[in-house]
Amino acid sequence: MDRTRVVIAAGLAVLLVAGVIIVSLVFGSGNDQVAQPQPPSAPLRTGPVPLVPVPAPAAASADCTTLIQKVPATLQADKGVLTKAALAEPAPPASVAWTDQRSEPVVLRCGLEKPAELTPTTQNLRAVDGVSWLPVEGPGSTTWYLADRPVYVALTIPGDTGTGPLQDISTLVGKTLAKKTS
Repeated sequence: MDRTRVVIAAGLAVLLVAGVIIVSLVFGSGNDQVAQPQPPSAPLRTGPVPLVPVPAPAAASADCTTLIQKVPATLQADKGVLTKAALAEPAPPASVAWTDQRSEPVVLRCGLEKPAELTPTTQNLRAVDGVSWLPVEGPGSTTWYLADRPVYVALTIPGDTGTGPLQDISTLVGKTLAKKTS
């Protein structure tokens, strides 16, 4: 009789272990995801945004003055809202920057010289909301040159920002600056 009890007890123990294994395989532990280490958040960028001066012979034009006066206080980006930022002195004329204080800023410059990449045979112009832009890829960003308006505007957008700023500025340009006639 003792042997029978030992065999029954061993059989019950094996069934209990098998049941626990089956239940855990079917239902999981409820915490199947392994915690991924989070990258440290970027330090806040405080203070005015420094911009390198570039030749902008038409920066004082009526078109640039009007455009700069009408730029929005915020732009939409993939990571959230970018806010218009103060520029470090000496600030280049007809220039604006937007930032979320963690990423590189989006920068608009008006009245620039004609970009060398923009020629009569340029093939890669892009239309956004009825406005023609020439994208020029750079390390970590794309600069979009306005191609069909009376002044040359450059909009530099970091690669991780998305297309929101380009769409917002295209809408503004379409409402503010007339298309070139020639």
